[in-house]
Parts: sequence; C-alpha cells; structure tokens
Amino acid sequence: MDWLSDHLWVGWLGLAVAFGALELVSLDLFLIMLAGGAVVGALTALLGGPVALQIVLALITAVALLAVIRPNVVRRLHSGPTLRTGAEALIGQRARVLREMAHGTPGRVKIGGEEWTAEPYDEDDRIEAGEVVDVVQIKGATAYVLRVHKLES
Repeated sequence: MDWLSDHLWVGWLGLAVAFGALELVSLDLFLIMLAGGAVVGALTALLGGPVALQIVLALITAVALLAVIRPNVVRRLHSGPTLRTGAEALIGQRARVLREMAHGTPGRVKIGGEEWTAEPYDEDDRIEAGEVVDVVQIKGATAYVLRVHKLES
C-alpha cells in the first residue's frame, strides 16, 4: 500500500492520458478539461500532497477549465470568417474604368475580370477612362465607385 500512495501521481497521469485519448474520439473539449484537472492532481501527488488535497485541486481545476476556458475556445472554434459572395464580394475591390462616367451618365468598369455598369459614388465627380477606382456599393447591376487618389511623391 505504501508503493501505491507513493506513486499515486502515476494513476493521475494515466487518468489524464485516458481522458486525452477519449477526447480525440468525442472532440467536444469536455474530457480534455477533465484531463487538465487530472494533471493538477498528478502534480499535487508528485509534490507529496494528501489524497484529499489532490482530489480537491483536480476538481477545482477541471471545473475552472470547463467554466472559463472551454466556452471561449468553443466560441472561437465555431465562429469562422465572414464569407461574402456575389455582388457583396465586389465591395472594396479595385476596378479600372473602361468608359468615362459621371452622375447620371453611367460608364463601364472592369472588376475582377467582369465588366459592370458603374457610376461615381460622389455626385460631383467625373471619372475618365483608364483611371483606377474602388467599388464602394452595388445597387442592382450598377457599381458605385470612388476614384483612387494617387499619393504625391
């Protein structure tokens, strides 16, 4: 019995490994938090803490991991990048003006290899062919664009 009490940390470590292996099957991030508690129990046993202290610290650690760490990790794993598709994906893209445009006189722009009808977003602007513009809005089949100002060197 002395050997068992002197090497109780091995049992805790075995429990942690078992929880870790089972987590690979469940992928719920629940058992890995229990494994964290078992590791703390193993460290407490290795440092010579009594069995009651090992159990209490393992439980406190597991509950803390489940309450504090797991929700943040799960939220981060389940939230992915915002996927923009269709015309919404063109907003923010650069385009080249193919035909001059002004407010009320649509022109043409090339956005990502496609030609679009376009008007200046600024009602007072007139944009010449060949200029580079940014797409700021799409309404129906018309792209509203702003002129890209070149920095003076």
